[in-house]
Amino acid sequence: MSDIQSSQETRSTLAERIDPYLAILGPMAMIFLIAGFMAIVEPARYFRLSNLNIILLESALYMPMAMAMTFVITQRGIDLSIGSVAALSAIIMAFLIKQYGFPAEIAVILAVLLGALFGLINGLVITKFKVPDLIGTLAMDLVYRGFALVLAKGLVLARFPELITEIGRGQLFQFLPTPVVIGVLTLIGGYFLLTRTWFGRYSIAIGSNPEAAEMTGVAVDRHRVYAYVLMGAMAGLAGLMLTGKLNAVQATSAPYFNLHVIAAVVVGGTSLFGGRASMLGSFAGVLLLSMMINALVTLRIEFFWQSVASGVVIIISVATYAWLQKKDRDGSSRLLSALTTPDNIKLLRLTGLMLAAIFALLAMGTLFAEVAKPSG
Repeated sequence: MSDIQSSQETRSTLAERIDPYLAILGPMAMIFLIAGFMAIVEPARYFRLSNLNIILLESALYMPMAMAMTFVITQRGIDLSIGSVAALSAIIMAFLIKQYGFPAEIAVILAVLLGALFGLINGLVITKFKVPDLIGTLAMDLVYRGFALVLAKGLVLARFPELITEIGRGQLFQFLPTPVVIGVLTLIGGYFLLTRTWFGRYSIAIGSNPEAAEMTGVAVDRHRVYAYVLMGAMAGLAGLMLTGKLNAVQATSAPYFNLHVIAAVVVGGTSLFGGRASMLGSFAGVLLLSMMINALVTLRIEFFWQSVASGVVIIISVATYAWLQKKDRDGSSRLLSALTTPDNIKLLRLTGLMLAAIFALLAMGTLFAEVAKPSG
């Protein structure tokens, strides 16, 4: 009897130990699948150092925003305005440099502070005016984008000081890409905030049960505003990085930032229902989406098919983590027993079919690319 009880305790302990890492397993598995597929069909082009550098640089652009969005979504929030915040912050920074002669160092700081200001406005609209996050940030997205269009008047502002281009595409010590260093440092800082500070603990508490958090003395509205301020600051930083990368900026820049960042965070295991967050998962989600899009480009698949594949990945991820959230609510902590229920077997089959569809798209792209090659 004691042996059986000891065995059960061991399994329970193992399940509890595995559970915090479930969020990272999904994106990591898909990363290995994409890498394995590309190793078969396009190893020379996909795994050359220059292409791997492109993947890292593309990922780095989204890392700061993914870090901040992790806190926003953990608190059951959403921010659809980050692309417009990035564009407007960069446009104002460009005008300060070009027309008013501001030093680049001051303009860089102001770009991040402007992003934080726009995030503060978002937070106040949501908490003080009680506008739902989805509607509030969508409306502010229109406002910020409108201001950017009014200021730029169709102009493309280009050729910035070296400091700006160094932030967007420079190298530290001649081998470390500056954007990657910035992105990784923001994620490390986000991990520290999430796991070692009251802000991280309160964010998870608010997402788990905002009413209970408020009853225990947590200033829910204030901490939600903090999350949106952080989100705005990181969007301003991303706008600065994008401007440095392209050495140019216009009012229509960063149109898909919000979808890409939200997708990366959700793919990484942060629950849209709140209360579940993974900073390492957000990093894996950003890397996964960049690898997938790069793979589709390498296979010469049209942009529209890239959108289809990205949408399928988002659906799979949201469905999977919705299931995980339901498992938590039902009190079933053992993954293997949960997988054997009829509903979850159906879900796994559907997930398998959708994954097969993605790789079928990749295979079609490879086939069409071969057919389109000129005969030699």
